[in-house]
Amino acid sequence: MSEEDSLWEDKEKAQSIFKEKRKLENLLNNFNKLEAEYEDLVNFNELFKSENDDGLKQELTDLLTNTVKLSTVLKINTLLSGEADGNDCYIEINAGAGGTESQDWAQMLSRMYTRWIDNKNLKKSIMAINSGDEAGIKSITIKVEGENAFGLLKSESGVHRLVRISPFDAQKRRHTSFSSVWIYPIVSNDIEIEIDNKDLRIDTYRASGAGGQHVNKTDSAIRISHLPTGIVVQCQNQRSQHQNRASALKMLKSRLYELELRKIEEKRSKNIQEKKEIGWGHQIRSYVLQPYKLVKDLRTGKESSDTDKVLDGDLDDFIFSYLSSNNK
Repeated sequence: MSEEDSLWEDKEKAQSIFKEKRKLENLLNNFNKLEAEYEDLVNFNELFKSENDDGLKQELTDLLTNTVKLSTVLKINTLLSGEADGNDCYIEINAGAGGTESQDWAQMLSRMYTRWIDNKNLKKSIMAINSGDEAGIKSITIKVEGENAFGLLKSESGVHRLVRISPFDAQKRRHTSFSSVWIYPIVSNDIEIEIDNKDLRIDTYRASGAGGQHVNKTDSAIRISHLPTGIVVQCQNQRSQHQNRASALKMLKSRLYELELRKIEEKRSKNIQEKKEIGWGHQIRSYVLQPYKLVKDLRTGKESSDTDKVLDGDLDDFIFSYLSSNNK
């Protein structure tokens, strides 16, 4: 089909077909790679049992680690069957109450997801950022593009809790901070989302942030409020007000679409009001750095004592645990 001249008469359809083609090719390549690594693992194990060489032992250990990782990736892909799992998505992070503490935590989460995105060879772009008064960020929206972006990241929606000795407290006391993370699939053009203009309030403002190439310095940033739902989106990374408005409207459609998915699938909060309270009783995951080290997902019970590794973007075990529990 890809060789037919008529295919490119509909550019969006052609892109969709090639995206699906790449997805299937990657799946097949990973399966073949896993099969080859398993055969190598069996052969190395037989060789090690006969020679008992320390060098072979290390090679065997490394190969086993890589094989398990690849196996986990393939298992995760088999669990992605939702309507929007293959879509690109937005990550929205908002600091909870607590000022600088929570704003620094929001920035740590932003770094964690950025590392995860880079490790997956996905594409990222900052759509909007609101820097903290002293440190960290008040909010950030990141666009993530790539295979199964929403399906992989949807497990991260919810409130994340951090317990640590505060670097901002001269008395070195332990603090608890909260930030929310919400994941929204980017709506494809074949999905119709009706928005009435009278339901919108559109404001322009000057972008705030760390500066540089990601932030526009003119009053072209756009904030759109959807009055019936209370959903607010903003975009500031485009060159013009018109471009930012178009991007913000697309983000709003994604938010409204995700809201409908939550209602239908009953996999999210009971209602959108829960998003407004970022604090006790609403967290999905705890990251304890003091007096002990432990990351625990409160939905699945999955734990890791290697907090540094998790905060550096190693989230696959938590993602797999969530997807597995939701597919039982």
